[in-house]
Amino acid sequence: MVHTLNQGEMGQELPPSLKAKKFILWLFVVSSTIMFGGFTSFYIVFAASKGKGHGLVLPDVFMYSTAVLVLSSICLFLGAKAVRNQNLQLQKIFLSATLILGLVFGWFQIDAWSALYQTGATLVNNNAAISLIYIVSGMHLLHIVAGLIFIAISLYGAFTNVPAQKAVYRIEIASIFWHFIDILWIYLYVFLLLNS
Repeated sequence: MVHTLNQGEMGQELPPSLKAKKFILWLFVVSSTIMFGGFTSFYIVFAASKGKGHGLVLPDVFMYSTAVLVLSSICLFLGAKAVRNQNLQLQKIFLSATLILGLVFGWFQIDAWSALYQTGATLVNNNAAISLIYIVSGMHLLHIVAGLIFIAISLYGAFTNVPAQKAVYRIEIASIFWHFIDILWIYLYVFLLLNS
């Protein structure tokens, strides 16, 4: 039996435990922003002191992975809209597409590391700016894995017909986190492009 979202539930406030979890997620977003800000600040200080950046041409696959991540955010946005419109079929389609695109992004990141490694740019070397490419993209990939877990939980709820309020809550959590890591990756990619 499908639990639909009626007007009473739409205006209903979240229980305190769910509000607390959402607040914790926002704290995580803020702390992650600070962490990545620290990484990029270190990069700027290192580059200024040494008079050089990473000096690499970034692999094209980073550009492709950026496009895939943007497309995944669009799919998640459409999936969230489907949840609010109680369109279970579209919700399943768009959440599945987001999940698949997230996995493709991860594959592209690993492919980019392989391309960097083949040019002689290794994680451990005498240029910390090159190491930072691996560190920031690796930390970002860990965030992608966490985001995929949120999306998988939301998708699981679509297949098991969880109560409507819970479905909306799950998609909100997944959306906050996924759109954050999307924007974060765009920032990191542009930063690395501009500071070579």
